[in-house]
Amino acid sequence: MNLSRRAGFLPYTLVLALAVSAAACATNPVTGKKQLSFMSEDQEIRLGQELDAEVRREMGVYEDSKLQAYVEDVGLRLAKQSQRPNLPWHFTVVDSPAINAFALPGGYIYITRGIMPFLDNEAQLAGVLGHEIGHVTARHAAQQYTRASATSIGVLIGSIFVPGVAPFGDLAQAGLGVAFMKFSRGDELQADALGAEYAAAGGWDPAQVPAFLTTLSRVDELSDHSGTPNWLATHPQPEDRVAKVGTTVQKVRADGNPGTLERDPYLERINGMVFGDNPEEGIVRGHQFIHPTLRFAIDFPEGWDITNGEEEVIAQEPGNKVFVVLRAVREPSATTLEQVAQKHMSGAGYKATEGTLTTVGGLDAFIGTYQGNARGIGKVMARGAHISTPPASLRTSRRVPAGTGAPGSTLSPRSTTYFIAGIAPTETFPAQLEAFNATIRSFRELSPNEADDVEPNRVVLYKVREGDTWQSIAQREGKGVVKASTLAIMNDHTVDDQPNAGERLKIVVAVARTEMP
Repeated sequence: MNLSRRAGFLPYTLVLALAVSAAACATNPVTGKKQLSFMSEDQEIRLGQELDAEVRREMGVYEDSKLQAYVEDVGLRLAKQSQRPNLPWHFTVVDSPAINAFALPGGYIYITRGIMPFLDNEAQLAGVLGHEIGHVTARHAAQQYTRASATSIGVLIGSIFVPGVAPFGDLAQAGLGVAFMKFSRGDELQADALGAEYAAAGGWDPAQVPAFLTTLSRVDELSDHSGTPNWLATHPQPEDRVAKVGTTVQKVRADGNPGTLERDPYLERINGMVFGDNPEEGIVRGHQFIHPTLRFAIDFPEGWDITNGEEEVIAQEPGNKVFVVLRAVREPSATTLEQVAQKHMSGAGYKATEGTLTTVGGLDAFIGTYQGNARGIGKVMARGAHISTPPASLRTSRRVPAGTGAPGSTLSPRSTTYFIAGIAPTETFPAQLEAFNATIRSFRELSPNEADDVEPNRVVLYKVREGDTWQSIAQREGKGVVKASTLAIMNDHTVDDQPNAGERLKIVVAVARTEMP
């Protein structure tokens, strides 16, 4: 939850300045066939350079120079095996918890830190990078821009996985955002095959491409609080992709050389890397959301899936269209919390049935019940709280009320108002009311010491003991930071398959790098 960022991924104002005025034919480097193109190779490279600056500014670059150099080395080895080895290739680990990788025209490849703990070896890393290289070598990205030039769609960025959180009015689509436009089904399948070919040519085991697609399938089936979304409907199903790329694997392994995995070197490279959210943007820990920078914390219902988005946090009861939303709101013309609540909720299309001024954790609050409609759900009711907090610079280790007097007094122009709402279909709302009220009442300020003590979740290595289960490891070693099912998937297991004694695993703990075992 980063209030300083704009919603969405890129501003997309740069996009088609390089499009030429007339169509031209170009030879596809992969297929050797002629195809319509509005973009020369030089234009691809220039556009990639411009957009690279935006990606780095918006997403950030993960601060680990050794890891960056490692990923770049693997990527460049793969690119040399491609049909376009002379492009100015660039490979970057971006500071995002989403499970994702994407490509820009001209040889700019990005992989999120969020995907790396779910890779089990270097060969899988090579397969993912090779997939994205394939999008560039086959000119999929350039063709997307060519199509967009006629329709003014804007920047089209391809990705294996597509992150995002929908706004308050479209809760049914939470976790299924469209921040990245998608390549066609055929393009994705071709990139899978190219990734396997490049990996094999570089000496890695190409069978790790379908192996990681299987991991993606498991992640897709099991929602978790780590911010991983579902596949969009236009992507080929993982099972289908596994079967199709298997044909390529058999072909490129026909010489009998299986290729290398390089598991231990890969594990050492990611040992200690940040997992999930960066504390600077708030961090999910079990059923809590803690924001040390903004100095607050909140407890969501246990067992719910929590997604920390750019502008809001959404918790969802698994299997049901029941949500809790947390976000900051601004109503510049309002001078009291009651006015903020009225303007905000009416602007969102919700009608108040009752409301009262009160306090939550010593902070001024207006809590009400509302009726409305949510896209994809229908008629809903909401239990909503608007809570005012003072600027962090005015806080001490003691709790400081947000208002200057009784609840409802004039708001400080420097205060921040947070909106917490539990939302459920009208017929199920009464059964959820107790959980909604408990979440609202759990909102609290953090003292400076509490905020300073918040450390990121990190990946560390662990050797399985006799009798260990995913559940025991998650609770004993990880203190419940992530679910047992997440640990299983991270380590190339099904959720009902227990680890083997002596196996070297990736686990997740809340610890500073200096405190790592």
